[in-house]
Amino acid sequence: MNEVLSTINSMRSVQSFSTKDIPDKDLEAVLNACVKAASASNRQSYSIVVVRDRQVIEGILGYGGNRALVFCVDFNRIVDTADHLRCSFSVNLKEFVTGCIDTILVAQNAAVAAKSLGIDSLLTNSVHRGDIDRIYKQFNLPEKYCFPLISLILGYSTEAVGKGKGRIKGKGIIHLESYHRLTDEELDELVKTYDAPENNLWATVYPAVVKDKSFSHYLEWYFKAWAVRDVEALPRIEKVLRRAGFI
Repeated sequence: MNEVLSTINSMRSVQSFSTKDIPDKDLEAVLNACVKAASASNRQSYSIVVVRDRQVIEGILGYGGNRALVFCVDFNRIVDTADHLRCSFSVNLKEFVTGCIDTILVAQNAAVAAKSLGIDSLLTNSVHRGDIDRIYKQFNLPEKYCFPLISLILGYSTEAVGKGKGRIKGKGIIHLESYHRLTDEELDELVKTYDAPENNLWATVYPAVVKDKSFSHYLEWYFKAWAVRDVEALPRIEKVLRRAGFI
C-alpha cells in the first residue's frame, strides 16, 4: 500500500482533542494543499475562515479543537470581479451546486493533508445546527452569495487509538455498469451489517442504542431519533439560501 492510501485508510473522525498547538507551518501546509483541489473553471467558488480561538471553536462550532477551518460556498469574489471588469455573472441554484462541489473537495483535501502531518480532524455540519445566523455574525460573512457549508476541526486526538469506524462498500454503494436497487433480502443484510459490532460502523453511539430497548436496530434509532433533527433544520437553511440568492 502506498503512502497516500495508508494516510486515507488511517483517517477517522475525532471528537476529543488535546491542548497541543498545531504549528503555524503545518496549518499553512494544510491550507496550501487544500486549495489544490479541482475547481470548476478554476473559479474556486469558496472561502475558508481560519479559526484560532478555542472558545469560538467550542462555543460556535460545537467541538473543542485546536484550530478550525470553516468552508463556505462563496461567489462574492467572483461577482465583484465580474463587476470590476464590467461583466455580468448570475448566481443561481446551478452555481450553488457547483460551488458545493468545489467547497467539499477543498475540505476533504484539507482533512487528508492534515492527517499526513499527524493532525487529527473532524468534518462536521455543526454550522447548520441551531441559528445559522450565528455563523454569519461570528465570522462576518456576507449575507449575499455566501453559505457556510462545513467545518473542519483540527487538533491532536486524546482518544485511545483503536479500530476506526467501518464503512459500507458492497451492494448499494458500488454499482457495476448500472444502478442496482437493493432487494428486501439485501436490505435485511444491510441492517444486520450496521448492527454487527465487529463491523464497527457506529462505534461511538451504537452501545447506547443497544441499551435503549425502544429500538431494535441502529438504523431504526437513526431514522426515528436522530434524522428528525435534519428535518427541523430545513426551514432555517432554506431561509438563509434564499437570502443569499442561491434559490
